[in-house]
Order: sequence, then structure tokens, then C-alpha cells
Amino acid sequence: MRSTFFGFLLAAIGFVAYLSLFIVNPTQQALVLTFGQIDKVIQEPGLNFKYPLIQNVIYLDKRILDLNMSPQEVIASDKKRLVVDAFARYRISDPVQFYQRVNNIPEANQRLSTFLQSTLRSELAKASFVAVVRDDRAGLMENIRRDVSSSASDLGIEVVDVKIRRADLPDANSQAIYARMQTERQREATELRAQGEEQARRIRSRADRDATVLVAEAKRDSEIIRGDGDAERNRIFAEAFGADPEFFGFYRSMQAYEQGLQQGDTNLVLSPDSAFFRFFNDPQGAGNTAGASAQ
Repeated sequence: MRSTFFGFLLAAIGFVAYLSLFIVNPTQQALVLTFGQIDKVIQEPGLNFKYPLIQNVIYLDKRILDLNMSPQEVIASDKKRLVVDAFARYRISDPVQFYQRVNNIPEANQRLSTFLQSTLRSELAKASFVAVVRDDRAGLMENIRRDVSSSASDLGIEVVDVKIRRADLPDANSQAIYARMQTERQREATELRAQGEEQARRIRSRADRDATVLVAEAKRDSEIIRGDGDAERNRIFAEAFGADPEFFGFYRSMQAYEQGLQQGDTNLVLSPDSAFFRFFNDPQGAGNTAGASAQ
């Protein structure tokens, strides 16, 4: 009987301890409610006590939470439409106020998303397309974060950061801009090709002119050199003829025989007593001297 009683007592104590003790993890903060009313806030991790049956514990996340928004279309100050994809990160700064105003994280996300959408539209409506996309993006995000955090402070929420993932033109506008950019690039390419062709024709014309001038100058120089050579040859022939007229006449006749009596289709009709054959009749070439003089 005594062992049974102690067993029952230990079981009762264990059950009461199970209902009375609870653990708060490092990533959590807890609200202890007494008959639905907040009795205390526990933000430090560890083992804690509550009255069973009359108290219950609500756990809230202590970490930084993410709020992802679906892309939305806004109009910038220069009347350009933008598709903006943004997100926010926040933490529960006041668990009592958070529980009283929104009670849970899904409801908090919905309320915070409304604040973020409204602030995005109003803030981006004051900025130009270039400022949103490039020039002042960081400043705009800081302004949005400050405004959203101010609105969400009544919910016990602190907005840590707001970021714009993407800010771009709608697909239809983007396609039109891409088409215009492509047309402009094609026009520029056509102009560059035309300019290159013009320069090529100019260079080619200059090269042809220079080649013509060089060929003409080369022909002129060659004619001058050829004329000088002919004059020198005639001078040498004249000197040779003056030194020994008989030998020079013999030499010239031998050259004429060599060139005139070669095999070929050319026919010569000459008289046997022609001066051309005087060295055939007489080795001294005296047989037709008169004829040779006449020739």
C-alpha cells in the first residue's frame, strides 16, 4: 500500500510539474496569461514556472522575420510605370503590444504588408525612374524603412530593413524599349558601315592614284635610262666604227646573217649579187662594194 501511495504521489507531482514548468528557447520570448490576461513577459531563455490550469503560455519568435511581397506596379514621378518587387525584415520589439494588436505572425504580416505597399507607392511616386533604378535607390529604401517602421511601431514591431529586389518596366514597355534600342543600334551600325565604306573608297582611290603616279614615274625613268643606254650604245658603235670600219662592217654583217637566216616562217627574197651576200662571195667583202655603198 505504501509503495502504491508513493507511486501515485510521484505521478501526481510529475503531472503537476509537467503542467507548471515550461522552457523558453533562445529564439523565443513568452507571454504568461492568467485567465486570458497578460501576467508577465519572459524574454530570457531557461526553465520557468506557471500556475497550472489557470495560466497558459504564448510563445513569440525572437528572431528577425521576413516579409515577402508580391510584385506590384507603381507610377514614378516622371509618369513611368514600374514593377517593384520588395521585401522587409522585422522583429517583435514589444511582445505585449504585438499580442494585443495583431495576436499572431500571419496577421502581423498582413498588416505590415499593407503599410509597406502604401509607403512604397507614396515614396516612389515622388522619385523619378532613374532615381529608383540607379541614382538614389539606397536613400529611397531607407526612407521607406523609416516610414514603415513608424507605422508598425504601434503593433510592437520594429522594421529592421526594407529592400527592393527588382524595379523594372512592365514587360510590354520593356519589349518596346528593347525594340527601340535595337533600332537605334542598327542605325548606328549602318552609319558606321557607311562611314567605313566611304573611308575605304577614299583610301582605295588614293592608293590607285599613288600607284598610277608611281608607274608613270617608273616608266618615265625607264625611258630615260633606255634612251641613255641607246645613246651610249650608239656612241660605242660609232667609236668602234671609227676605229676599224672594215671590222665593224664585218661584225654587223655577221649579226645580220645570224638574225636573218634563223629557222622560221619568214622568207627573204634577195638578188644573188646583193650587198647582203658580199662576204659569201669574197671573205674581204669587196665583191659588191658598190652595191653595199648603195645599200
